[in-house]
Amino acid sequence: MSQTNILLESGTNELEIVEFYIDEMDNIRDSTRRNFYGINVAKVVEIIRLPELTDMPDAANDAVLGAFDLRSEIIPLIDLSRRVGKHRIENEAPKVIVTEFNKISTAFLVSGVTRIHRISWEQVEAPSRQVSSLTANSITGVVKLEGRIVFLLDLEKIVADLNPGMDITDMPEADLINKIESRQLKALIADDSTMIRRMIGQMLEDAGFRVTRTHNGKAAWDKIVEWRSRAEAEGKTIDDFVDIVVTDIEMPVMDGHNLTKRIKDDPELRHIPVLLCSSIITDTLYHKGESVGANDQISKAEINQLAERVFKLIESTKG
Repeated sequence: MSQTNILLESGTNELEIVEFYIDEMDNIRDSTRRNFYGINVAKVVEIIRLPELTDMPDAANDAVLGAFDLRSEIIPLIDLSRRVGKHRIENEAPKVIVTEFNKISTAFLVSGVTRIHRISWEQVEAPSRQVSSLTANSITGVVKLEGRIVFLLDLEKIVADLNPGMDITDMPEADLINKIESRQLKALIADDSTMIRRMIGQMLEDAGFRVTRTHNGKAAWDKIVEWRSRAEAEGKTIDDFVDIVVTDIEMPVMDGHNLTKRIKDDPELRHIPVLLCSSIITDTLYHKGESVGANDQISKAEINQLAERVFKLIESTKG
């Protein structure tokens, strides 16, 4: 399955998810229980049969089953059931989902794959605080499909937990204090990850910005609409409230592509620079951000470059 021919439209606030499942024994009912999960198609390279594996010496976790060669790329295989606290049983030949995000390739072993669903981000519910806590913050969204609950997994966190050395939270030295103008610059952040909101916000605050944080695209758009109303009432412009928008792409209710399109389709707002910061920004998918008018795009694997990229964007648009 190729990702290049799927979800060609951008800015429609839709996504396509690959639904898969993990089978485990239900000891209470003495039967098999099927647990359903989902992953954004944009992260899926292909789905394959279980390949021949080579052991990885001193693997950091027993969920790492080994590695295999796929078109001259060595890809590690993770037993996803072990990472989500399940004891997978084999009623059929398992499947392997090969993914790419944050500029790395990883494969996940699952019991099977059902189908692809096209849904709106409005159908994706953010997990409650209790659900997040009980699942070690490994769930990014909850979707109800055909009478069953499908959990969208935070694969970035799962991979980061297995690879502490690849953690994206390393922060650069803050040596860019407001080098454009004497006035304080203002940034609006949209990201459904509390950790990422805190990290990006701290980066920009250390660089001299006043930062407003929101948890999804809808909340960010509502804030922009509120600022525009205040600007009109107070005889100001929108530039008095925001100089740049930094947004994730995958978010419940409204995604970053739709948020960007709304900004760029509005004559009063289109001059505001928008930087997309997401794990699914790859060479293959870069055109999606371009099609909605994003001024720049950066993978979360390169997040330490964010402050410098933000300044360059503002410099170019102010100039």
